[in-house]
Amino acid sequence: MNYRTLVRALIASAALAAGALLAGCDSDEISLAANAKANQPVPPKLIAAMTEKDMDLQSPILVRLFKQEAELEVWKQDRSGRFTLLKTYPICRWSGDLGPKVREGDRQAPEGFYSITPGQMNPQSAYYLSFNTGYPNAYDQALGHTGSQLMVHGDCSSRGCYAMTDEQIMEIYALGRESFFGGQKAFQFQAYPFRMTPINMAKHRNNPNMPFWKMIKEGYDHFEVTRQEPKVNFCEKKYVFDAVKPPDAKQDPMFQASAKCPAYVIPDEIADAVREKQEQEQAEYAKLVAKGTPVAKLNTGIDGGMNQVFAARVPGGNTGLSEGGEGQSLSLSGFSRAPGTIPSTVNPPHAPGADEPVVAAPALTPAPAPAPPTRVASAAPTAQSDGFFSNLARKIGLGGTADTTAATPPPSPAKPKPEAKRGEQAPRSEAAAPKGAASKPAETKPAETRQAATRPQPKPSVSDSAPVAEAPAPKDTLVAGSQPIVQTNSFDSRFSAAK
Repeated sequence: MNYRTLVRALIASAALAAGALLAGCDSDEISLAANAKANQPVPPKLIAAMTEKDMDLQSPILVRLFKQEAELEVWKQDRSGRFTLLKTYPICRWSGDLGPKVREGDRQAPEGFYSITPGQMNPQSAYYLSFNTGYPNAYDQALGHTGSQLMVHGDCSSRGCYAMTDEQIMEIYALGRESFFGGQKAFQFQAYPFRMTPINMAKHRNNPNMPFWKMIKEGYDHFEVTRQEPKVNFCEKKYVFDAVKPPDAKQDPMFQASAKCPAYVIPDEIADAVREKQEQEQAEYAKLVAKGTPVAKLNTGIDGGMNQVFAARVPGGNTGLSEGGEGQSLSLSGFSRAPGTIPSTVNPPHAPGADEPVVAAPALTPAPAPAPPTRVASAAPTAQSDGFFSNLARKIGLGGTADTTAATPPPSPAKPKPEAKRGEQAPRSEAAAPKGAASKPAETKPAETRQAATRPQPKPSVSDSAPVAEAPAPKDTLVAGSQPIVQTNSFDSRFSAAK
């Protein structure tokens, strides 16, 4: 702090103290300049920008803020009476999710329109300097929303607030202070989830907060087309912007947030300009939806956001929900260094579980040795006791049966076959013999070679093989009054009760 700044701070403090004694302690005036840091002058670079844009140092200001882009704008009234953008500040940290604050402790930073009076400026803040956003306003209260002490402050730390660096909040505080000294009774604070453009509305079209966002977009559009601070009222638990009395009314409408809306109109020049803007944006929005613009994820679990200007300079930095995108006006290349001091305690946003301690993986238990292959008996019938000549013929390879056990994996359970109704034919198995095969005489298999006998091919188990149809026995071989002999695993034996 230089000597001139210190002298100015002391003079301002003395003057305010004297004024308090004479005027009955105007707490708003005292709260603006209670210490030296609250009396820091507006930086010369900003004053030069005001001169270039035809602004006075003490002309009114207006503040807009966007969560997704993590940007705070300070607009200032020029000598024509219109508001012009003076400076855009990157937000160091904000908490919660996109959407309005609903209850105490939900970590949500508020969204909507709020009014900042001198009494809401806090030079004694534990976070360097701050101003209270004014949440809850009449709309929030009408809906039963709770919460308090939600600030824009320094120290780059947020628990439901919007946090800047100390150097940034010092500039913003100084701009607000000078506007109050110039006669502004309160400046408007507009907080949005994102810039209300067609592309952002399309990306978030499935968000349950969209009805609320469309409502506050009306105020956004009013400011965009007029560059004047929109007049804000509430009725029937909704926002109303720039309402005036009807031409035949004798007095201005009286608004209450929970009561029925009184008769009012919106000036034609504003209503027509807003309607034209919204029609153009609606057409663009429809095209974006028709071509399949991706929808933003809901309930990501990420706590808030951080502008890329800060995230790039923080170990493990992450922008979180502040993805920026097309609506972001600040670029990383525009900052050779961070706009202020980033405290070592800064906590950038993380994905869910990123802050959990790393746990060492348990030691791997050696896998048990694989069990030896199961020996499954083949479907061939067991041979009868062999005589001397049969054994001799098998040994020299002239016939007989080889060892029919094979090392095969356990058979999978056979699929149940659908039960046939009376009069219906049983379903044909894929392995069933073709039509006419039953009457074809069985072919004599050639004798197996010695090599085949020593290395037999695996044979299917009984449960995996389909029954082969047998040729019906001639009628003249049946004994009178007897039933045909059928195999135990044939269709006739299993469903004979249905016949």
